[in-house]
Amino acid sequence: MANGLRVLGIDPGTSTTGYGVVEVRDRSLISIAHGVITTSPRQPFPERLQVIHRALQTVIARHHPDCAALEGIFFAKNVRTALQLGQARGAALVAVVETGLQVFEYSPLEVKGAVTGFGRASKAQIQRIVASLLRLSSGLPTTDASDALALAICHIHGMDLQRRMATV
Repeated sequence: MANGLRVLGIDPGTSTTGYGVVEVRDRSLISIAHGVITTSPRQPFPERLQVIHRALQTVIARHHPDCAALEGIFFAKNVRTALQLGQARGAALVAVVETGLQVFEYSPLEVKGAVTGFGRASKAQIQRIVASLLRLSSGLPTTDASDALALAICHIHGMDLQRRMATV
């Protein structure tokens, strides 16, 4: 693992967007920060997108990640929900690219497989494994925050695998 690498994971959502910053230190994964950005359904939708955008810019300015990992687009049964989620992703993507960070996208299946070894893991399993990998003693992060941390971990593991394969 690349010592000092700091990755911002983002799990976009319209009411709750999870974020997590993970750093590699001495071959260990360290949680620098994690949490959620919440918006009120009573707010006009464009204002909710602005809240997500501004909060992520603050996270980036405060924690200085090297890159960002976001959950990729997936198919939803409800068209309206899918469109709104796409707009929340867009707000998150713009916040990241405005700061010059490179963005990497992973499907939920890829993230679950990288973190748990099982692509159909439950949210509770992700929470427990992420807390264990990051040695979080203060309890389990929310599911949105743990999903964001899992995205960052997935990217770090993927980069490590690519580096190893390049040396073979």
